[in-house]
Amino acid sequence: MNDLSTLLQDSPILLIGLCVTLGLMVGSFLNVVIHRLPIMMERSWKQEYQSYFHDEQVSKAETYNLVKPDSACPGCGHKIRAWENIPLLSWLVLKGKCSQCNIAISARYPMVELLTGILSGWVAWHFGYGLPLIAGLVLTWLLVAMTFIDLDKMLLPDQLTLPLLWLGLLLSIQHTFVSPQDAIIGAAAGYLSLWSVYWGFKLLTGKEGMGYGDFKLLAALGAWVGWQYLPMIILLSSFVGAVLGLIMLSVQGKDKGQAIPFGPYLAVAGWITFMYGSQLSDLYWSWMLT
Repeated sequence: MNDLSTLLQDSPILLIGLCVTLGLMVGSFLNVVIHRLPIMMERSWKQEYQSYFHDEQVSKAETYNLVKPDSACPGCGHKIRAWENIPLLSWLVLKGKCSQCNIAISARYPMVELLTGILSGWVAWHFGYGLPLIAGLVLTWLLVAMTFIDLDKMLLPDQLTLPLLWLGLLLSIQHTFVSPQDAIIGAAAGYLSLWSVYWGFKLLTGKEGMGYGDFKLLAALGAWVGWQYLPMIILLSSFVGAVLGLIMLSVQGKDKGQAIPFGPYLAVAGWITFMYGSQLSDLYWSWMLT
């Protein structure tokens, strides 16, 4: 084990390659999380509703979680074999189609795998071997999953946002990225800032401008980067959201009144701030003072 640690410390290329490979495999699992977690939550809500409002015994549903049932083609029900589930490569070999019924397999599956692999290698290149790398990988993977779930369902699950929050606070004990004081204030300020905007907007317009999941995500990011960088996350996410929102409205012809998820923009801005917050801050102040 010590020999492996030494090898990874002495060979950045090997470390990056290992993290890219690991990221591809994790990306394959994230595709399952992105698809199944919202369904699991909906089924749980329905069961809770039935058990609360009905006297009769609720029928036990078939097992459905992140492991069971086995992955299968939605068109013909063909169970995905091991060689058909190799990240990125299987999709390319199968030419983006089911091996049995030739129904098209969404290109988003390999895209999520490739994105997760690239970002994982980027984190390895940025931090090098050590605890910050492991923590950074976990943060990256959770943000990828939350981004696509929010895009699909307008939902940021507590099952992802809250562990991210607690992990950020626990890491602050060792001052991995920020101090405990900065992490705690960052978590509280992150939540309360969007909570205040939410209620202010609702009182003025009678409409909900965002969901509580956005508050929790910003709270989690605040625990990782500290309260000092919350304004940067909010500004970056607002800028990215405004630009991409206008593009979506013009290209896809969506209704201007249609809700657009804010979580993906928070996730992108939070990841950039986590990786390069201090450099962006220095760049901003050097520009302001010249």
